Amino acid sequence: MPTFEYAPAPQSRDVDVKPSHGLFIGGEFTDPVEGQTLETLNPATEEVLSKVAVAGMADVDRAVRAARAAFGRVWEPMPGRERARYLFRIARILQERSRELAVLETLDNGKPIRESRDVDVPLAAAHFFYHAGWADKLEHAGLGTRPRPLGVAGQVIPWNFPLLMLAWKIAPALATGNTVVLKPAETTPLTALLFAEICQQADLPPGVVNIVPGAGATGAAVVAHPDVDKVAFTGSTEVGRQIARSAAGTRTKVTLELGGKAANIVFDDAPIDQAVEGVVNGIFFNQGHVCCAGSRLLVQESIAEEFGERLRRRIQLLRVGDPLDKNTDVGAVNSAVQLAKIRELTDAADAEGATRWTEPCELPDRGYWFAPTVFTDVAPAHRIAREEVFGPVLAVLTFRTPQEAVARANNTPYGLSAGVWTEKGSRILWMADRLQAGVVWANTFNRFDPASPFGGYKESGFGREGGRQGLAAYLKEASA
Repeated sequence: MPTFEYAPAPQSRDVDVKPSHGLFIGGEFTDPVEGQTLETLNPATEEVLSKVAVAGMADVDRAVRAARAAFGRVWEPMPGRERARYLFRIARILQERSRELAVLETLDNGKPIRESRDVDVPLAAAHFFYHAGWADKLEHAGLGTRPRPLGVAGQVIPWNFPLLMLAWKIAPALATGNTVVLKPAETTPLTALLFAEICQQADLPPGVVNIVPGAGATGAAVVAHPDVDKVAFTGSTEVGRQIARSAAGTRTKVTLELGGKAANIVFDDAPIDQAVEGVVNGIFFNQGHVCCAGSRLLVQESIAEEFGERLRRRIQLLRVGDPLDKNTDVGAVNSAVQLAKIRELTDAADAEGATRWTEPCELPDRGYWFAPTVFTDVAPAHRIAREEVFGPVLAVLTFRTPQEAVARANNTPYGLSAGVWTEKGSRILWMADRLQAGVVWANTFNRFDPASPFGGYKESGFGREGGRQGLAAYLKEASA
């Protein structure tokens, strides 16, 4: 059978990447008080993209004061229909500048341009469109007769979906009348700073949105600031615990979306080719840098061998390489630190007796890369089955009965998501009722909609983002 090679299909990178960026406070870009900067890299090439100002405690305080002033003077008193106009305007500008945003996201993050272009940017715009529609209808959301905003929201987002996580956080906060101080991830600040320009382009009142880049110390200053009324964090479980301890005993309202170790459960009556696609998408989408990634495959014992063969054939077709090539399926790992973590956990799997399978592929000489990898002969006690790898690594376990599948799927401290593959609707409902996961996908995986709430249980955090439930996290209780 003849084989066909894809010709390179590079996306032009002629976007304006500024050599330096300031903080965005009170509607203007400004220098930090202490003058510190960090370099943000292209993980595919290790090229320095830009120097970005680092916000210290004094800068965070300035941002919170700007947000508080905008909340009291402009944003809270503004009628919901007027706030909606700003959100609609931001959504349209995101669409108009979608190519620029997608290229910048890929350069700064390492994800394939196809994912930035077709998933991240459109879904970010959709969140602003969706929440714009709620801005003048909050009285009809079942959240009280006169729902009121909390005040200033301090938001900290991760590096795996920089623009999309920004939209998940900022859109509901603004729609409900809150103002925002947002800290983007240390390694991926560029689309957040471009979003600051979009806020200026949309004539958003100064201080409604403030962007304060930095590392862990900046995030800690945001969440611990005494004048922040609401903290929203997406990231690691370890940092989530620190935030929960910091907020304990205070009036600050907190939502946390943390790590995951999702199970993708395939029964013997599942449509196998469809399930294979779902498993591949579940773990290799965005290089596995997904909190809800299906990093554990639980396949029914009677079809395990056939399913494994088809899965390997499908993985052999994945293209790893230049994220700006439109044919690329798996891009670069986001940072040297994350690559070292992936290697540590996969080396531990080797040492504990799991069997590694990696399709041989030529990886670029520069940058941070890890080829798609599958481990079989995995025991539930292995680290690869218990700890979040956050990379393109799949651990395969088997089960015999639905009861065993539930027990194995729930055998984790996490509880963010799960997938069930079967032709029986009754089995899907039976499984969903017993799986300890905030989201259960049926015969699909990694499907998101702004109208659908997302969040987890146990060490995957608490609270919901998206939908009517996500609005509640930014509003005072009905009795308040």
